[in-house]
Amino acid sequence: MNAIVELRQYTLHPGQRDVLIDLFDERFVESQEAVGMTVLGQFRDLDDSDRFVWLRGFDDMSRRAQALASFYGGPAWKEHCSEANQTMIDSDNVLLLRPAAKGNGFPAPDVAERPAPGHTAPPPSRLLATIYYDDHPFGQSFSDFFDRAARPLLADLGALPLACLSTEYAENNFPALPVRTGEHAFVWFARFSGQAELSDYLHRLEHSDRWQREVVPNLPLLPAQHLRLAPTARSLLR
Repeated sequence: MNAIVELRQYTLHPGQRDVLIDLFDERFVESQEAVGMTVLGQFRDLDDSDRFVWLRGFDDMSRRAQALASFYGGPAWKEHCSEANQTMIDSDNVLLLRPAAKGNGFPAPDVAERPAPGHTAPPPSRLLATIYYDDHPFGQSFSDFFDRAARPLLADLGALPLACLSTEYAENNFPALPVRTGEHAFVWFARFSGQAELSDYLHRLEHSDRWQREVVPNLPLLPAQHLRLAPTARSLLR
């Protein structure tokens, strides 16, 4: 289980998302993992055709600094960075996260399950990232409430949380890649077998009296952000 996770959202030039995805899936998966990080998943944002979203994990902050220095100073990035950067308008929308409680991180991935380089057919599955923001840190009490009250109801509605993460407040130890600071986030992820299942869940959630009565009063006042995500052909989360 990764102790540190980056949720990265890139804004791209129009029409460039598939260019970046093809490059990423072919050149930037194994080359990052070879230096000590895990590429957990890469996705098309279903609500923004010019947004690429991906997740990568690290064992701890110290190893994060080492791995990032090795990759961005290494041959794969040096060879392909110009091509990648040409697709991007902004790559600084990054949340630095950690498991919200013990056992709430992403399960240890089996990289053997990732399709091999050259695989081009994306899976039909969908992921949903739900992000809550507040004006103060999400503490243990919120995590306990989420596990006790929200998680079982979400499972009944068809969205069993796969992982629950909250802001990591350690100083960014690789400042060449900025992360968002001064914010407090709680992010949970769910996986669906297809688009219809995701849509059905969102409909049930919107019309759930129990959710409105038992959970919503304990959520932050700021509206939740939903990222509806379609895995790329080689995404490990799929």
